[in-house]
Amino acid sequence: MIEDRELELLINDIFDYHGYDFGGYSRASFKRRVDRLYQMDGFGSFGEFLSRVRADEAYFKRMIEEITVNVTEMFRDPSFYTVLRQEIIPVLATKPFIRIWHAGCSTGEEVYSMAILLHEANLLHKSLLYATDINPLVLSSAKSGVFPLRMMKQYSENYLASGGKQDFSKYYIANYGMAKFDSHFTEKMVFSQHNLVSDSSFNEFDLILCRNVLIYFDKELQDRALTLFDESLSPLGYMALGTKETMKFSTVQRKYEQLRREKIWKKIQ
Repeated sequence: MIEDRELELLINDIFDYHGYDFGGYSRASFKRRVDRLYQMDGFGSFGEFLSRVRADEAYFKRMIEEITVNVTEMFRDPSFYTVLRQEIIPVLATKPFIRIWHAGCSTGEEVYSMAILLHEANLLHKSLLYATDINPLVLSSAKSGVFPLRMMKQYSENYLASGGKQDFSKYYIANYGMAKFDSHFTEKMVFSQHNLVSDSSFNEFDLILCRNVLIYFDKELQDRALTLFDESLSPLGYMALGTKETMKFSTVQRKYEQLRREKIWKKIQ
């Protein structure tokens, strides 16, 4: 197990050698993931591990992939997508063009879920979905639109529970144990590496989704990310967070009102 002082040294060296700032991440979560990697790769000492992280670019890339990966699924929390389908998307439909940002998109399941909602509302043609993550490997996976076929049963159940009416299998082609989603979805997506810690706003959006990412940040970094989202959100736009996340006690809270029980906020000033 890595000691606390060693963890701080690792965080400092990652920033000094590679420019990635994990200083604001929850120490407990970050330590748990680093410990797992340290043990999985069988290092004999912390010095050996640190030297590898400093000097071996390929290994550092592996470390980033391991400690930043998030668990996700299509139409996760169906009640959330029900609210999107029934209340948010009809408002977005009034706009001449729709821009949506999925921040911390991981392997992209939620981006494709949104594309399906927009397609069924006949809005995909005038929409653009920006999907960003710090992890280049998961972005590559998301861009491919290919997911394990064994997951489609669960995703189909989520889709139906969210109010979907179609045969979910019409949206993908099954082959060799994988499901590849229709390319007309990916044509409306832009995938890009983006660090919520250090990168700035890059567009103005009507809806921003960052679900189950902020739980890994400390209070200061959460506030920084929420400020970034606020700067990126159009007036009367919507911001969606994960089930255990909130805008309460943030510096931008006064500018928003929460919708019902779901973690969706509307920008009112």
